[in-house]
Parts: sequence; C-alpha cells; structure tokens
Amino acid sequence: MMNRFESNFTPGREARIRFLDADFQIVQRGDFVRCAVTGQAIRLDELRYWSVERQEAYVSAQVAMSRHLEMNSGNK
Repeated sequence: MMNRFESNFTPGREARIRFLDADFQIVQRGDFVRCAVTGQAIRLDELRYWSVERQEAYVSAQVAMSRHLEMNSGNK
C-alpha cells in the first residue's frame, strides 16, 4: 500500500484555488496545486492543509506548522 508521498502521481495541469475556511474553491481547473514551502505537487483529492490568510497550500501538517511559525516568529 502506498501513501500519498509515495504515489506514482504525475502532475498534469496545475489548478488555481481560492482557499476558504473549511473548503476551497477551484478558480481554474487542474489536477494539483503546489506546496508553498516544498514546491511538491499535491493532488486536489489529497489537499488537506492550507492557509486562508496567505492563500497557500501545504503538503502536510508539519509543513503547515513550520510555515506558521516562520511567518509569526517576529510577532511577539
């Protein structure tokens, strides 16, 4: 059994997405979006982590948290 990081996914066309609080809206159809941190392609059916504020997608919870900490490190 392969997990999403081991899949043989070959990205086709990149989608444009508007990220909402609990969902996302497809602005331009496609097969995937790119992680804002790693650049890795994320299939739309596997997209789980994003920032509404920054309108960015993330490949995992760990990557999303590291981006959050990075962006908020100077806000003390």
